[in-house]
Amino acid sequence: MKNQSKIVEKKYLIPFVLITSLFALWGFANDITNPMVAAFKTVMEISNAKASLIQFAFYGGYATMAIPAALFVQKFSYKKGILLGLALYATGALLFWPAAQYQAFGFFLISLYILTFGLAFLETTANPFILSLGSHETSTRRLNLAQAFNPMGSLLGMFVASKIVLASLESDKRNALGELIFPALDDAAKAAIRTTDLMIIRDPYVILGLVVIVMLVVIALVKMPDTAHQEEIHPWDSFKRLINNQVYREGVIAQVFYVAAQIMCWTFIIQYADNLGIDKATAQMYNIVAMGIFLGSRFISTFLMKYVNSRKLLMLFAIGGIVTVSGVILINGIAGLYCLVATSAFMSLMFPTIYGIALENVGKDATLGAAGLVMAIVGGALMPPLQGTIIDLGTVGYLPAVNFSFILPFICFIVIAGYGYRSYKTQTVGLK
Repeated sequence: MKNQSKIVEKKYLIPFVLITSLFALWGFANDITNPMVAAFKTVMEISNAKASLIQFAFYGGYATMAIPAALFVQKFSYKKGILLGLALYATGALLFWPAAQYQAFGFFLISLYILTFGLAFLETTANPFILSLGSHETSTRRLNLAQAFNPMGSLLGMFVASKIVLASLESDKRNALGELIFPALDDAAKAAIRTTDLMIIRDPYVILGLVVIVMLVVIALVKMPDTAHQEEIHPWDSFKRLINNQVYREGVIAQVFYVAAQIMCWTFIIQYADNLGIDKATAQMYNIVAMGIFLGSRFISTFLMKYVNSRKLLMLFAIGGIVTVSGVILINGIAGLYCLVATSAFMSLMFPTIYGIALENVGKDATLGAAGLVMAIVGGALMPPLQGTIIDLGTVGYLPAVNFSFILPFICFIVIAGYGYRSYKTQTVGLK
């Protein structure tokens, strides 16, 4: 029978719109940061593996702060958690100014680490808050709708990275043969270019920090519904209930692998294109196309959930990801790059759908459960450095190492397909 419940009730419309805007804000941060791995590799003259520490710092912040964020929200409120998250976000972004002045790669890592303390608060708070703004029956669709605005911020982040940052970097200029000029320069010339390029990298983050401060003020002034559970919940009791919930437990594992797959596919698209002789700014345009496909597919998949079980849809999309990534690995040419771009269509529904399925039946443990799913974002910290290490090998057998490195996202999609299938079977058995 068709569900007649509204996705967003009128009384929750303003809070829904304001909190949904935050999804775009952290989408911007995610996707202006992904191409910085390639930018820092060149301008700081470091390996792919070391440059990938950008992702380790960025997503490591989620793992560090997710549980403290959940405990904070449980003690206070969703709104206070969001305000603290925005304050930390702005602080980390503004620290890019002194980081560029000192030209220290470690300082940039610390800035990103603090920035993602804020993102951990926002994701731990905003996702369950959106789920709570209406009926239980439409909660997963509501989160998919809110999450659809995340790639809008991502697209803007990618556009800024491509047209303002990467296109302006002097360290990425090439000669007539397509070779980088920067490595052959003397130390004085390199120092001058490094100073200029780090300022170019710095500026979007500083502007972002100022925008986040504006959002903090706006949300501080607006009354938000208190939809959190009011009774006191002991964290250890909550943890035991969550760990004994099979769908939730396996959902956290699936989310680790999904975030890892997403970050690897979007971070190393530049290296994949570079192996085909495509410069960074042009390669980032392929990333923008991928994100456009991701955004369109997110709206399509939200619509399809009216007619197809979300668990079954998750499994089918994961199988689609397995197929396209197989092309990325095995095809050494522009068709392989097209397969990598197409993979975004299948990733589109995964994060909010895994999130919604995992939290669907956790009841009063939703806040701590949300923290576990946000901690799962650590997958984005652990696997990109491993993929960078594989890429540094040059070749693996008869394949370019950058092609072979996508065996890691391939494995991730197998795990996600398994979760979709197992959670669907669990639900089917429960309905009998």
